[in-house]
Parts: sequence; structure tokens; C-alpha cells
Amino acid sequence: MLIFDAHLDLAWNAIDWNRDLLQPVEKIRESERGIHEKARGVSTVSLPELRRGQVGIFIATLLARLLRPTHSPPIERYASMQAACGAAYGQLAYYRALEQQGVLRWIKDWAALDAHAKAWQGPETADVPLGFILSMEGADPVLSPEQIEEWWQAGLRIIGPAHYGVSPYAHGTGTEGGLFPPGRPLLKEMERVGMILDVTHLSDQCFDEALDCYGGPVLASHHNCRALVPNQRQLTDEQIKRLVARGAVIGTALDNWMLYPGWVRGETSPELVPLERMVDHIDRVCQLAGNARHAAIGTDLDGGFGKEQSPRDLDTIADLQKVPEMLRRRGYKESAVEGIMHGNWLRFFREAWS
Repeated sequence: MLIFDAHLDLAWNAIDWNRDLLQPVEKIRESERGIHEKARGVSTVSLPELRRGQVGIFIATLLARLLRPTHSPPIERYASMQAACGAAYGQLAYYRALEQQGVLRWIKDWAALDAHAKAWQGPETADVPLGFILSMEGADPVLSPEQIEEWWQAGLRIIGPAHYGVSPYAHGTGTEGGLFPPGRPLLKEMERVGMILDVTHLSDQCFDEALDCYGGPVLASHHNCRALVPNQRQLTDEQIKRLVARGAVIGTALDNWMLYPGWVRGETSPELVPLERMVDHIDRVCQLAGNARHAAIGTDLDGGFGKEQSPRDLDTIADLQKVPEMLRRRGYKESAVEGIMHGNWLRFFREAWS
């Protein structure tokens, strides 16, 4: 079955982690043997594995954060917005290089997405590139709201204003507070050009303020349910209902600490977390929505973690093909299963880009 994954940090892995994503996962793991750092030697994503798993469409990110010394792991490294902007353009150039090689197809509008999805659902997909929509996780590289037009012209289609900690525009995960003064102009300029808002990582106050301020299409690319795993990083039931009312789709993530209450990084065994826990979060979104039209997948695999912090029955991203049968066993009809695996994201972008 075709799979649409709404969150993969591919360029960050390729550039910051120096991973050759054209290689099979086992080759990447082997190349990192002896590197004694978190998540090294246990990667789960590469372009061959995406193809093997029929993950033919995904949202790929630009991730270039300002330095926040208190955050662990230290995924932030840039002392200025100008440096973050340069780094994000470097990541963009990585995707452009793969597009020029015919490995990736850069999707920027509904016509291209519709044609790409139909090609991946055809009888022969061996020569069909992997398709991606470009997103920015944390708006630190956006020098000012006026630069949104430039980013749109460069091919960016989605922005999440904050990540962990604060950005120049908004409070994010692990913080309390709302939008900073440039935040509202950023959202208004996003709405003007048609840039989609990703509410993932926004603080609770920022979540409310952003939805009040921004009138365009909204998604949650990789977000789980706070009622199942309590943490400010997760969505409350009321937030889920508000997103449903806005026509949003919510991608369920596969980081074990977001799936298992009380998970302790580096201590809790992944053997305690089956892939079924992902389906628990999908199911809760469906129950709150009253239908299966707003739940989907946004794995965040290799987003600073690897197999050591992923469900025990997932070796690589290709194992997402186990999820459809799990949904069927819970009574989901085939149309709903297809929606969760890819159709809900396709419908969302058709409506957002109409």
C-alpha cells in the first residue's frame, strides 16, 4: 500500500549526520560503527528503504536551529539567524541535487501531487521517483516575515514556527508563552502566500494564538495524544478537536517516548513498545473526530533517534507496511485504512492547494 509520511528530517541526516541516504540502511549503520554518540549505528531511514516500504510520498524538512545550550540532544548549532538561513538553504540544495539526479520529485502543487500519487499506485513503480513536499521545522532560518515570499519561490510549502525551546517567532516544546512580536506578521505573510502552518512543537498558548491569528490551512505533521502519553509535546483532546474543526490532519510519530508513558531515554527498553502503540494514537484521533479522516502518519524516524528509541517490531521505515493489517484487526474498513496510510494527506493537500 502507498504510504505518505508527513515528517522526515532527510537533509539534516544527510548533512549534519553525514549519512549517505542513497545507501541501504545496513550500510549506513555499518559506516557509523564505533561512533559513540546517541542514535549512531541504529538508523532506520534511507531512500532504498523508503522505496522498499512503498513510502512514495513524504514531507521532508529543513531543520537549522539557533543555539539553545540547555537543550539535549544539542541539535541546535547556529549563533545567528543569518547562519541558520544559510544552513537551511544548504539543506534545500541537497534536495535539489537529488531531484536533478531523478531520485526525488519535488512536489509544489496539487497537480504534481495528484499525478505522483497515481504513478505510485500504478502497476509499475520501479522508475517513479520518491516524492516530497518541503517543510521548515522551526522558523529560525526565516530572517523576517518579509522573507516568506522568497522561501515560497524557493519551493517551501509548510512552516512550523517553533521547535524545542523558543524561536524568534514563538514559544515551542518545553516552554510556556505565546507568539513573540514578529510571530503574527509571520503567520499573516504565510497566509497571504499560501504557506501551510504546522502546529507541531508549538506551546499550548502559541497553539491557541496561532489558530486565532492564521486563517489558512493547518496540519500537525508529527503529533501524538497527550491523553495517552502525558507531556506538553503532545496534543490534548481539545486541541485535536480544534484541529479537526479546521480540517487538519494529524500525523502520528514513532519516537518511543511519545508512545510509552514514563519512557526514559537511554534506559527504557524498546522491547516494551510494540508498533501497536502507534495505532492506539491513530485510533484516539479517529474516536475524537468521529471518523477516520483526520488521522495519518508522520513518523519522525531518525529525527535524532534510531532503532534504540523506536518500536521493537520496526527495524526500518519499510516496516510501516505492518500498520494496515493492525488497523484492519481493529475493525477499520479498507477505505479508512487507505485514508490513514495516504489518502487523508492527499485530500488535505488537494483542499489546501485548491
